[in-house]
Amino acid sequence: MAVEGAVTDIERIRREALACTRCRLAEGRTQVVWAAGNLDSDVLFIGEAPGFHEDRQGVPFVGAAGQLLDTLLGEIGLDRTRVAIVNVVKCRPPGNRDPLPDEIDACRPYLEAQLEHMKPRVIVTLGNFATRFILEQPIGISRARGHAYRRRGATVIPTFHPAAALRGSRFGGLSPVDAIRADLRRVRAVLDGTPAASPVPAALDEAPAESEPDAAEQLGLF
Repeated sequence: MAVEGAVTDIERIRREALACTRCRLAEGRTQVVWAAGNLDSDVLFIGEAPGFHEDRQGVPFVGAAGQLLDTLLGEIGLDRTRVAIVNVVKCRPPGNRDPLPDEIDACRPYLEAQLEHMKPRVIVTLGNFATRFILEQPIGISRARGHAYRRRGATVIPTFHPAAALRGSRFGGLSPVDAIRADLRRVRAVLDGTPAASPVPAALDEAPAESEPDAAEQLGLF
């Protein structure tokens, strides 16, 4: 599959993705989950992988985590018509397990094509897998969030996956839903061009320098 060139033929690539058999996840899926929202917007949210409801409906984030995300987007004056929502892998892993490295590699061209087509101003990574994909560092979300990065011509704002809030987890006394709210306010600031958009005044391509997750840190959504 070729995704080269100055202009990405995103519709052709979408059709290829819908018929994809590049990895084992194709064997158990109901359908490929391509994207939700507007792939011509300035804001891209990237999650991990489809769940049960997404696999059935073919749309990312339509379950409880998606409903929470919609609510939090509304708090900053956004909705799915003004952002795009995708996942690192486009097919549901069996039992909602974590996607495996070879599955992520097989699906990589589709996410790369979406990124190339959009050229977003802001990328919001939801959880570990999306954060590591975009930052290209083995950093955990608990350490990555709270910082802004510069990657792929965009401001990257890592935050917790909405499912973390639904599980009632806390991270060092921090409520994930409050953390997501704070991170989405930063998204709003970037879009509005306000000073809060630049929490790390140094060159964002170099900040922060952390590269290793905490040894006890859970993988996956957190």
